[in-house]
Amino acid sequence: MSLPTFDNLTLDPNGPPGNAWGLFGPANNDLGMLNLLTPETVRQAATEEIRDGVRISLDLPLNRVRHSSFNRKPFVQELINKAPRFVNDDVLTFNTQTSTQWDGFRHYAWAKKGGITGRGILLDYAHWASTHSIPLTPFTTSSIPLSHLQSLMTEYNIQTRPGDILFIRTGFTAAFNALTPAQEEELGNRPAPSFAGIENGEAMLRWLWENQFAAVASDTPSLEPAPIKHEKGMTLHEWCLAGWGMPIGEYFDLEELATYCREKGRWGFFLCSVPLKVSSDLLPIYLFGSWWCG
Repeated sequence: MSLPTFDNLTLDPNGPPGNAWGLFGPANNDLGMLNLLTPETVRQAATEEIRDGVRISLDLPLNRVRHSSFNRKPFVQELINKAPRFVNDDVLTFNTQTSTQWDGFRHYAWAKKGGITGRGILLDYAHWASTHSIPLTPFTTSSIPLSHLQSLMTEYNIQTRPGDILFIRTGFTAAFNALTPAQEEELGNRPAPSFAGIENGEAMLRWLWENQFAAVASDTPSLEPAPIKHEKGMTLHEWCLAGWGMPIGEYFDLEELATYCREKGRWGFFLCSVPLKVSSDLLPIYLFGSWWCG
């Protein structure tokens, strides 16, 4: 479908600035930009991108972040022995934002539609930056410029199309995996967590909208720099989530995927991201089982 231009947002005068409320009609409002993942779009992605039959998980283990930032409770696994029976039960307690997950609203609509499935594209910024002698600062509040992402796409000949699911590898996971246990604890206990992310503000929002991405994700805890600061009143979370219904993915493990993409020289893939089926319109977060197929 033809979307309005960025300059023609706001659609609903009763909503927040820049909103696209009502764009897809009352029957499809709950899906937001995931409405772009039509059967035809998904079929094309599967036909073109599944070539080698290789599958790669994009999920961090639930217990990987042992010392979570933002004062969130850590993952707990309780084993319950059912003696004298020869069985055990597992009880898992976890905060939904301490591992791979999508931010979004009214997620149960996604579950009914089968999750987030379609063509993913990877921007391996960490690798591109290293080849251009650009330092990475994953544990400080710093921005990855839009101009860098655009240069990367030009250099790697990455073309987008409506309904793509954008993934950006910033190097956070690799840096996090290189920490010692003591350094991980120190990072998680910082009173003011700070992390790198893609720049926020009008230019980035315009680019995301004009490329008609169905969703956007990265390996960082917050996609945009943390703590999140308003650039002229514009944050990616407010505009993408509340304004457009464009899910934001965080803590994705893109390491194996990036290696495979570099080896093959291709940056598109078929993504299947399936939500936990928890029936509630109030939950703001879902953990997903996500994998890549190419």
